[in-house]
Amino acid sequence: MKTMIYSVFALMLSTLALSACSEDDFGPDAAKDWAGTTTFFNSADEAGFQTYYNPAIGRCGDPMPFYDTKAGDFKVLYLQEYENNATYNYHPIWGVSTTDGATYKSLGEVLATGTSAWEQDAALGTGCCYFNDKDGLYYIYYTGHNPNCNNVEAVMRATSSDFQTWTKDNTWMLKGDDYGYSSVDFRDPQIFVADDGLFHMVIASNLKFAEFTSSDMKTWNHVGQFNMIWDRMLECPDIFKMGNYWYLVYSESYRASWSRKVKYMMATSWEGLKACFNDPGANWPKDGHEGVLDSRAFYAGKTASNGTDRYIWGWCPYRTGATIHDKNVNVGAGSEPNWSGALVCHKVIQHSDGTLTLGEVPAMSAKYNQEQPLSVVASNGYSNGTLSGNDAYVMYNRLGTHNHISLKVTTSNNWDKFGISLVRGTDSRKYYTMVVNPEWEDGRKVNFEQEGDEGQGFIEGIDGYNFQRPADNVYHIDIYTDNSVMVMYINDVCAYTNRIYGIQRNCWSINNYGGNITVSDVKVQQY
Repeated sequence: MKTMIYSVFALMLSTLALSACSEDDFGPDAAKDWAGTTTFFNSADEAGFQTYYNPAIGRCGDPMPFYDTKAGDFKVLYLQEYENNATYNYHPIWGVSTTDGATYKSLGEVLATGTSAWEQDAALGTGCCYFNDKDGLYYIYYTGHNPNCNNVEAVMRATSSDFQTWTKDNTWMLKGDDYGYSSVDFRDPQIFVADDGLFHMVIASNLKFAEFTSSDMKTWNHVGQFNMIWDRMLECPDIFKMGNYWYLVYSESYRASWSRKVKYMMATSWEGLKACFNDPGANWPKDGHEGVLDSRAFYAGKTASNGTDRYIWGWCPYRTGATIHDKNVNVGAGSEPNWSGALVCHKVIQHSDGTLTLGEVPAMSAKYNQEQPLSVVASNGYSNGTLSGNDAYVMYNRLGTHNHISLKVTTSNNWDKFGISLVRGTDSRKYYTMVVNPEWEDGRKVNFEQEGDEGQGFIEGIDGYNFQRPADNVYHIDIYTDNSVMVMYINDVCAYTNRIYGIQRNCWSINNYGGNITVSDVKVQQY
């Protein structure tokens, strides 16, 4: 009966998502002269997102991806967030499956919360899923969270032979204070197999990582601990080997705007990787940005590999505000204001020196395959593909609900500054720009700015990170949008995720801020 109820509910969600607004269904605005007008339109999101996945009801919290070798697909579990969670029993684990990171199928609820306010897993927290081919069982190791218990957080597990029916092991639990760790912060277990052939489990505690090992995924032995970074709590650890290097991906929960991002450490061995944290400043990856992988609008990132490609999933936060303009700047100087949002997937790119960046999921360009008519609707200082002088721009016709913008920008020197604006109209007093800013001659960073006569300028809370200026000053740029979620890639060296409300059905522009830039190969594709 319980399975039937979940199936009916999942069907209701799917039906709601399919019946949500499409880009050709805007009620009384459907008859608007979209092609012949350029003024701002107050657009709205669909109920469910199908590329940067968001359920029709609720949102996605911390993702727990793994590659299911038995089924031959990626399964991305996540904490299901509702507008009104129960006081104690919240964040059941739901899931989606995908073969390519661009299209998803909902699995509905995978693991329920406890049923009372006194059980250790009244609320569920992040963990991991692993298929053990030795015993044919799927394991979910997860965080049980309950302030009514002696241990606010403890590590728990459930097993299944078919990924359909799960049995919680109520006889087993790892409690931090049994091993000298915090009874409050003891969460986010992650399992991997090290070079010794054993299963290793790493758990985030208060400024320390706890390490356990097992030969059978049932009995676990505490083998030690290693540092986090200075006074910063590191969440959602993910450990993997890729080629000749070991990596630990983590989410730094430090509240400063420059810090709260998904990052990584790297070394040539597991023991060497742990040792990196003894002196982080001396051991940042030599990538020019201290291991930062994306902006502050991509959080709780964890990876999975099918043996050929490795992908990372994180969530892009939703934002609140009275209007589109309020939401777009309501990112906070100290932290993102809201927890949970839509799933964003990137491909993990490993460079020859072992450093990592994030790039486009290959299936995305295949999905966004309907090329759209492109026309210049307004401009200033623009002629034959060249933008000259300060405040020069070229504005293009309206976007749809799901867009792939691709273009090439060539700067005339090492200091030229340019940007790409969204949510723009010819009457806009405010609009939003990803500015590719020269931080120094050979360094660039994406700044988010609210431009226009009434704009606030630089928005600190959604800052980017430093990356290398291309030696030839040629920037190959791809921007993907799904409703209000936007991801921009530059030359496989920069990934920048943001939540920008009002993208759909509004115009967009390319801007120059002094000097000269050449714009070419501009294309818009949708699905």
